[in-house]
Amino acid sequence: MPAIRGEQVAAIAVTEPGAGSDVAGIKTRAVRDGDHWVINGSKMFITNTANADWLCLLAVTDPNAGYNGYTQIIVPTDTPGFSYRLLDKIGNRGSDTGLLFFDDVRVPVSNTIGDANRGFQQQMNQFQDERMVPVVTGPVSARRLWELTLEHAQQRVAFGKPLAKMQVNRFKLVEMMIQITAAQELAHRCIRKMVAGEDVTLDVSMAKVFIANMKQYVATTCVQLFGGSGYIWENPAARAYVDWRLGTIGGGADEVMKEVVARILRI
Repeated sequence: MPAIRGEQVAAIAVTEPGAGSDVAGIKTRAVRDGDHWVINGSKMFITNTANADWLCLLAVTDPNAGYNGYTQIIVPTDTPGFSYRLLDKIGNRGSDTGLLFFDDVRVPVSNTIGDANRGFQQQMNQFQDERMVPVVTGPVSARRLWELTLEHAQQRVAFGKPLAKMQVNRFKLVEMMIQITAAQELAHRCIRKMVAGEDVTLDVSMAKVFIANMKQYVATTCVQLFGGSGYIWENPAARAYVDWRLGTIGGGADEVMKEVVARILRI
Protein backbone atom coordinates (compact mmCIF):
# COMPACT_ATOMS: atom_id res chain seq x y z
CA MET A 1 0.00 0.00 0.00
CA PRO A 2 1.14 3.62 -0.57
CA ALA A 3 1.86 4.33 3.11
CA ILE A 4 4.11 1.29 3.46
CA ARG A 5 5.92 2.23 0.23
CA GLY A 6 6.52 5.71 1.64
CA GLU A 7 4.39 7.40 -0.99
CA GLN A 8 1.66 8.64 1.35
CA VAL A 9 1.32 9.72 4.97
CA ALA A 10 -1.31 8.15 7.22
CA ALA A 11 -2.85 9.22 10.53
CA ILE A 12 -4.69 7.30 13.23
CA ALA A 13 -7.91 9.15 14.07
CA VAL A 14 -9.31 7.74 17.32
CA THR A 15 -9.03 10.23 20.21
CA GLU A 16 -11.82 12.80 20.59
CA PRO A 17 -12.34 15.91 22.75
CA GLY A 18 -14.40 13.83 25.18
CA ALA A 19 -12.74 10.44 24.76
CA GLY A 20 -8.99 9.88 25.01
CA SER A 21 -7.66 6.68 26.51
CA ASP A 22 -11.31 5.65 27.03
CA VAL A 23 -11.77 4.65 23.40
CA ALA A 24 -15.25 3.24 24.02
CA GLY A 25 -16.43 6.78 24.72
CA ILE A 26 -15.97 8.11 21.17
CA LYS A 27 -18.99 9.80 19.56
CA THR A 28 -18.03 10.26 15.90
CA ARG A 29 -20.70 8.48 13.84
CA ALA A 30 -20.56 6.74 10.49
CA VAL A 31 -23.99 5.98 9.09
CA ARG A 32 -24.37 3.74 6.05
CA ASP A 33 -26.12 5.30 3.08
CA GLY A 34 -26.20 2.83 0.21
CA ASP A 35 -22.62 2.14 -0.80
CA HIS A 36 -21.20 4.96 1.33
CA TRP A 37 -20.46 5.82 4.92
CA VAL A 38 -21.59 9.30 5.97
CA ILE A 39 -19.34 10.54 8.78
CA ASN A 40 -20.00 13.31 11.31
CA GLY A 41 -18.02 14.23 14.40
CA SER A 42 -14.56 15.35 15.45
CA LYS A 43 -11.19 13.99 16.58
CA MET A 44 -8.50 15.59 18.74
CA PHE A 45 -4.74 15.28 19.36
CA ILE A 46 -4.26 13.56 16.01
CA THR A 47 -0.68 13.23 14.77
CA ASN A 48 0.02 14.12 11.11
CA THR A 49 -3.06 16.34 10.97
CA ALA A 50 -1.72 18.60 8.22
CA ASN A 51 0.41 16.04 6.40
CA ALA A 52 -1.83 12.99 6.25
CA ASP A 53 -3.09 11.81 2.89
CA TRP A 54 -5.60 9.54 4.58
CA LEU A 55 -6.95 8.66 8.01
CA CYS A 56 -7.55 5.37 9.75
CA LEU A 57 -10.76 6.55 11.41
CA LEU A 58 -12.56 4.74 14.22
CA ALA A 59 -16.26 5.60 14.28
CA VAL A 60 -19.46 4.36 15.90
CA THR A 61 -21.48 2.43 13.34
CA ASP A 62 -23.94 0.66 15.65
CA PRO A 63 -24.59 2.68 18.83
CA ASN A 64 -26.61 -0.16 20.38
CA ALA A 65 -23.98 -2.88 20.02
CA GLY A 66 -21.45 -1.77 22.64
CA TYR A 67 -17.90 -2.89 21.83
CA ASN A 68 -19.25 -4.57 18.68
CA GLY A 69 -20.50 -1.30 17.21
CA TYR A 70 -17.32 0.40 16.01
CA THR A 71 -15.74 0.35 12.56
CA GLN A 72 -12.38 1.41 11.15
CA ILE A 73 -12.68 3.37 7.91
CA ILE A 74 -10.14 4.85 5.49
CA VAL A 75 -10.90 8.55 4.96
CA PRO A 76 -8.85 10.43 2.33
CA THR A 77 -8.12 13.93 3.65
CA ASP A 78 -9.15 15.55 0.35
CA THR A 79 -12.73 14.32 0.84
CA PRO A 80 -15.31 17.16 0.91
CA GLY A 81 -16.54 17.94 4.42
CA PHE A 82 -13.23 17.22 6.10
CA SER A 83 -11.28 20.04 7.78
CA TYR A 84 -8.74 20.47 10.56
CA ARG A 85 -7.11 22.94 12.95
CA LEU A 86 -3.57 22.61 14.25
CA LEU A 87 -2.77 22.68 17.97
CA ASP A 88 0.20 24.55 19.45
CA LYS A 89 2.09 21.96 21.52
CA ILE A 90 4.78 22.75 24.07
CA GLY A 91 7.05 20.01 22.72
CA ASN A 92 7.53 17.47 19.92
CA ARG A 93 7.12 20.38 17.57
CA GLY A 94 8.61 18.51 14.65
CA SER A 95 5.33 16.63 14.46
CA ASP A 96 2.02 18.36 13.73
CA THR A 97 -1.00 17.58 15.91
CA GLY A 98 -4.51 18.89 15.60
CA LEU A 99 -8.28 18.72 15.65
CA LEU A 100 -10.19 16.98 12.86
CA PHE A 101 -13.74 17.83 11.80
CA PHE A 102 -16.14 15.68 9.77
CA ASP A 103 -19.24 17.31 8.31
CA ASP A 104 -21.23 14.81 6.22
CA VAL A 105 -18.03 13.27 4.91
CA ARG A 106 -18.90 10.52 2.41
CA VAL A 107 -16.55 7.63 1.67
CA PRO A 108 -17.24 4.28 -0.02
CA VAL A 109 -18.16 1.33 2.17
CA SER A 110 -15.30 -0.44 0.40
CA ASN A 111 -12.99 1.80 2.49
CA THR A 112 -13.89 -0.27 5.56
CA ILE A 113 -10.81 -1.76 7.23
CA GLY A 114 -11.30 -5.38 8.21
CA ASP A 115 -14.82 -6.22 9.33
CA ALA A 116 -17.56 -3.69 9.96
CA ASN A 117 -18.45 -3.40 13.67
CA ARG A 118 -15.18 -5.08 14.67
CA GLY A 119 -13.18 -1.87 14.68
CA PHE A 120 -12.85 -1.63 18.45
CA GLN A 121 -11.18 -5.02 18.70
CA GLN A 122 -8.94 -4.24 15.72
CA GLN A 123 -7.96 -0.90 17.24
CA MET A 124 -7.08 -2.45 20.59
CA ASN A 125 -4.72 -4.88 18.86
CA GLN A 126 -3.09 -2.00 16.98
CA PHE A 127 -2.53 -0.08 20.21
CA GLN A 128 -0.19 -2.78 21.49
CA ASP A 129 2.00 -2.30 18.41
CA GLU A 130 1.87 1.48 18.88
CA ARG A 131 2.93 1.20 22.52
CA MET A 132 5.85 -0.99 21.54
CA VAL A 133 7.41 2.02 19.80
CA PRO A 134 8.19 4.07 22.96
CA VAL A 135 9.03 0.86 24.81
CA VAL A 136 11.71 -0.06 22.27
CA THR A 137 13.04 3.42 21.49
CA GLY A 138 12.83 4.87 25.01
CA PRO A 139 15.87 3.18 26.57
CA VAL A 140 17.95 3.94 23.47
CA SER A 141 17.19 7.67 23.47
CA ALA A 142 17.69 7.86 27.25
CA ARG A 143 21.06 6.13 26.99
CA ARG A 144 22.18 8.55 24.28
CA LEU A 145 21.27 11.56 26.44
CA TRP A 146 23.08 9.94 29.37
CA GLU A 147 26.21 9.56 27.23
CA LEU A 148 26.13 13.23 26.22
CA THR A 149 25.64 14.25 29.84
CA LEU A 150 28.48 12.02 31.01
CA GLU A 151 30.79 13.60 28.44
CA HIS A 152 29.82 17.05 29.71
CA ALA A 153 30.28 16.03 33.35
CA GLN A 154 33.76 14.69 32.60
CA GLN A 155 34.83 17.89 30.84
CA ARG A 156 33.13 20.57 32.93
CA VAL A 157 35.37 21.65 35.79
CA ALA A 158 34.01 23.26 38.96
CA PHE A 159 35.94 23.95 42.17
CA GLY A 160 39.05 22.44 40.64
CA LYS A 161 37.74 19.10 39.41
CA PRO A 162 35.33 17.65 36.81
CA LEU A 163 31.67 17.35 37.78
CA ALA A 164 31.85 13.59 37.25
CA LYS A 165 34.50 13.32 40.00
CA MET A 166 32.10 14.69 42.60
CA GLN A 167 30.29 11.92 44.44
CA VAL A 168 26.87 13.56 44.28
CA ASN A 169 27.11 13.72 40.48
CA ARG A 170 28.65 10.25 40.06
CA PHE A 171 25.72 8.82 41.98
CA LYS A 172 23.26 10.64 39.71
CA LEU A 173 24.94 9.16 36.66
CA VAL A 174 24.89 5.70 38.21
CA GLU A 175 21.24 5.96 39.25
CA MET A 176 20.26 6.96 35.73
CA MET A 177 22.13 4.01 34.23
CA ILE A 178 20.39 1.61 36.62
CA GLN A 179 17.03 2.91 35.42
CA ILE A 180 18.06 2.79 31.75
CA THR A 181 19.37 -0.77 32.03
CA ALA A 182 16.21 -1.97 33.76
CA ALA A 183 14.12 -0.30 31.05
CA GLN A 184 16.19 -2.01 28.35
CA GLU A 185 15.55 -5.41 29.91
CA LEU A 186 11.81 -4.73 30.01
CA ALA A 187 11.91 -3.76 26.35
CA HIS A 188 13.78 -6.96 25.45
CA ARG A 189 11.16 -9.00 27.32
CA CYS A 190 8.37 -7.38 25.30
CA ILE A 191 10.22 -7.94 22.04
CA ARG A 192 10.84 -11.62 22.79
CA LYS A 193 7.17 -12.20 23.58
CA MET A 194 5.93 -10.32 20.53
CA VAL A 195 8.29 -12.23 18.21
CA ALA A 196 7.06 -15.48 19.77
CA GLY A 197 3.47 -14.46 19.00
CA GLU A 198 2.46 -14.20 22.66
CA ASP A 199 0.02 -11.70 24.13
CA VAL A 200 2.12 -8.72 25.23
CA THR A 201 -0.65 -6.55 26.68
CA LEU A 202 0.49 -6.97 30.30
CA ASP A 203 4.19 -6.59 29.59
CA VAL A 204 3.84 -3.63 27.21
CA SER A 205 1.51 -1.80 29.61
CA MET A 206 3.95 -2.18 32.50
CA ALA A 207 6.95 -1.35 30.34
CA LYS A 208 5.35 1.77 28.90
CA VAL A 209 4.71 3.18 32.38
CA PHE A 210 8.19 2.36 33.65
CA ILE A 211 10.04 3.62 30.58
CA ALA A 212 8.07 6.86 30.25
CA ASN A 213 8.79 7.75 33.86
CA MET A 214 12.42 6.66 33.50
CA LYS A 215 12.85 9.06 30.58
CA GLN A 216 11.38 11.96 32.56
CA TYR A 217 13.75 11.20 35.42
CA VAL A 218 16.74 11.02 33.08
CA ALA A 219 15.79 14.24 31.28
CA THR A 220 15.31 16.15 34.52
CA THR A 221 18.59 14.87 35.98
CA CYS A 222 20.53 15.62 32.81
CA VAL A 223 19.22 19.19 32.71
CA GLN A 224 20.47 19.60 36.29
CA LEU A 225 23.90 18.23 35.45
CA PHE A 226 24.23 20.53 32.45
CA GLY A 227 23.45 23.47 34.71
CA GLY A 228 22.62 26.75 32.99
CA SER A 229 23.33 25.36 29.53
CA GLY A 230 20.74 22.65 30.20
CA TYR A 231 18.08 25.35 30.24
CA ILE A 232 19.00 26.55 26.75
CA TRP A 233 16.75 25.25 23.98
CA GLU A 234 19.63 24.10 21.74
CA ASN A 235 20.80 21.71 24.45
CA PRO A 236 19.51 18.14 23.84
CA ALA A 237 18.67 17.79 27.53
CA ALA A 238 16.37 20.82 27.33
CA ARG A 239 14.54 19.40 24.33
CA ALA A 240 14.23 16.01 26.01
CA TYR A 241 12.90 17.65 29.17
CA VAL A 242 10.00 19.10 27.17
CA ASP A 243 9.46 16.39 24.55
CA TRP A 244 9.61 13.39 26.86
CA ARG A 245 6.90 14.79 29.12
CA LEU A 246 4.37 13.44 26.65
CA GLY A 247 5.39 9.86 27.41
CA THR A 248 3.14 9.41 30.45
CA ILE A 249 0.14 10.78 28.49
CA GLY A 250 0.32 9.86 24.80
CA GLY A 251 -0.52 6.39 23.56
CA GLY A 252 -2.30 5.57 26.80
CA ALA A 253 -1.88 7.56 29.98
CA ASP A 254 -0.07 6.00 32.94
CA GLU A 255 -3.30 5.77 34.88
CA VAL A 256 -4.98 3.82 32.08
CA MET A 257 -2.01 1.52 31.67
CA LYS A 258 -2.07 0.76 35.40
CA GLU A 259 -5.78 0.02 35.19
CA VAL A 260 -5.10 -2.41 32.33
CA VAL A 261 -2.42 -4.12 34.41
CA ALA A 262 -4.70 -4.27 37.46
CA ARG A 263 -7.48 -5.93 35.45
CA ILE A 264 -5.14 -8.51 33.94
CA LEU A 265 -3.77 -9.30 37.40
CA ARG A 266 -7.36 -9.39 38.70
CA ILE A 267 -6.61 -6.91 41.45
